[in-house]
Amino acid sequence: MHAVVRGGVAPKGTVRVSGAKNSATRLLAAALLSDEPVHLGNFPTQLVDVGHKTGFIRNLGGSVVIDHETQTMSVDASHLSPRSLTRDQLDVPIRTTYLLAASQLARQGVAQLPYPGGCAIGGGPAGGRGYDLHIMVWERLGCAVSEQYDHIEVRAPRGLIGGTVDFPISTVGGTENALLCAAVATGRTEISNAYITPEVGDLIELLRRMGADITVFGTSRIVVEGGGGVLGGARMDVMPDRIEALTWIVYAILSRGSLTVESVPFEAMEVPLIHLEKAGIDLFSNSTSVYVTPDCLPSGAVQPFELACGSHPGVISDMQALYVLLGLIGEGTSRVYDYRYPERIAFVGELAKLVEGHHLDAETGKITIGGPARFVPGVVDSTDLRGSMAVVIAALCADGQSEIHNVHMALRGYDNLEGKLRNLGVDITIHDAAVKVGV
Repeated sequence: MHAVVRGGVAPKGTVRVSGAKNSATRLLAAALLSDEPVHLGNFPTQLVDVGHKTGFIRNLGGSVVIDHETQTMSVDASHLSPRSLTRDQLDVPIRTTYLLAASQLARQGVAQLPYPGGCAIGGGPAGGRGYDLHIMVWERLGCAVSEQYDHIEVRAPRGLIGGTVDFPISTVGGTENALLCAAVATGRTEISNAYITPEVGDLIELLRRMGADITVFGTSRIVVEGGGGVLGGARMDVMPDRIEALTWIVYAILSRGSLTVESVPFEAMEVPLIHLEKAGIDLFSNSTSVYVTPDCLPSGAVQPFELACGSHPGVISDMQALYVLLGLIGEGTSRVYDYRYPERIAFVGELAKLVEGHHLDAETGKITIGGPARFVPGVVDSTDLRGSMAVVIAALCADGQSEIHNVHMALRGYDNLEGKLRNLGVDITIHDAAVKVGV
């Protein structure tokens, strides 16, 4: 899949932030823990990852009803059951396949899971990131895990049993997996060194609405009193996507467009917005929206900055590429460090193809940006989800025609991306098959 972009047009109009990808796919997994219907609103129904996960659920006998117009999803997992799947059915190229274990273990005591995929941004298998902490979660809750040639098999001969899960490092995925399994386990589970992001908070809220007994102590300890069976039905809206909100703000600044960004989750992105302010960006905002125009740069340019990506509530690694883009229109040298995923630098080489001259240097854990730079059209590849969106934005800001290969990477995290951009007056077309584009 590739995108053809005819850039150089300043976007104008209104764009609404969709439900958070990093919440929606987790809430979908939680919905499988009930034999009653679960209804999810503000759901990013057109995400590539959602399509992969709903396909897998249907292969296991679950029912998923999607309404793209109302952005809702209804899930009925009452007939969900583990079954032997073909290799093609097990080919689910997303990271969070491990979240599908709890629903199968709660019903039959066995789960067959595709190996985790996702973006290669770290130093390990399964999309560059290991899954050893997930194995630890299952084993601490009474499971035996075996790694087959085409899937992971998890067995709980006595059912999921509450236990102690003490993570050696903070982990979002591990925390989510532990929450899902503990919610349907028998007895108490104590989770220490949990990583409670806003999206994990969304997951906890849905599980509580479904009847789970979950208590959070401070910022990193969770106690779950499991009832030893499936949960009840519930209704809930997905929180707005903080990464998408930042994406539209940054794009408007770079393109010198005039955008109203609606459904901005300010409470979840306080520190990232502070960094924009320190870079000389003065946003016009109310309680739910941001209005971005060239007047948001009183000095006419972004001021050079340094920041480090890490854990929430700071600037998370998924936001790294957006600040690199900002640095390219800065009045001097900016530096972005990433201590959580220091190998997340592959996108820089592709982004450099859309920048005139030498303005980007990347080494493990550090990206140096020399501004100001000018964007130029070109042909580039996508390396990961957020890196793919960075090159899309650069191409949109370049005066001319560009092609981005493997743009499905961006579609994994941005709901209805092509439609939203077209509504802003942007010329972009996404194709399933590649064609040669002259630039």
